[in-house]
Amino acid sequence: MAGYIKQEMKDLHGSGDNRVCYRMKRREQITLKKMAEKLAYGGSGLSEGDVLHVMTAFVDEMVQQLADGNSVTIDGWGTFHASIGTAKGKKAETWNGEETKRNAQSLIVKNIGFKASKELVRETNLHCHLQSLGVSRLHPSPYTEAQRLQLVHDYLKQHHLMRVKDYQELSGLSRTKASEELRRWREDPATGITTSGKGSGIVYVLRALLPSDGEQH
Repeated sequence: MAGYIKQEMKDLHGSGDNRVCYRMKRREQITLKKMAEKLAYGGSGLSEGDVLHVMTAFVDEMVQQLADGNSVTIDGWGTFHASIGTAKGKKAETWNGEETKRNAQSLIVKNIGFKASKELVRETNLHCHLQSLGVSRLHPSPYTEAQRLQLVHDYLKQHHLMRVKDYQELSGLSRTKASEELRRWREDPATGITTSGKGSGIVYVLRALLPSDGEQH
């Protein structure tokens, strides 16, 4: 049985009344191997290895067809197609600009799009039985963004480092919003906030003063 969460969404039109949306809670990620195990059930006459071989070959063939510029339609599923864009570090040029014009070497496949068929949506709905897993409310901060940034500076001057959990408690934001705001500030040198460490050990610290900001050398 699938679960859903009733989620409060911020009003973007200035009416003052926040919206409600419903989202399905993801239980787990089903791999190709797990799918093969389910298809090779007792009495099916299929071995798990045979099923996995066919499914893997199917995926490989789909990759080749998409790479050749084809869309792939699977009855009962929908249609897959590839989209391209400029490679990392390569800026898209303007139509009449004088910058370097991009060629095939500057372009890569950026994404694989999928449009589900009406049949897939309908069949999934028929087999889906939902139960409520509660609600998720917004956690507005009592401070403006400028005030929150000042709070971070004051905190770091005293404690020298800050974790997302620390900022969450300090600002009153949800963990997701607190993490997003800290990452955004880290990308903007003007905020004076940066990071130290790697992976799960990342903490937020004050940027070292540049010569122009401190003593002149």
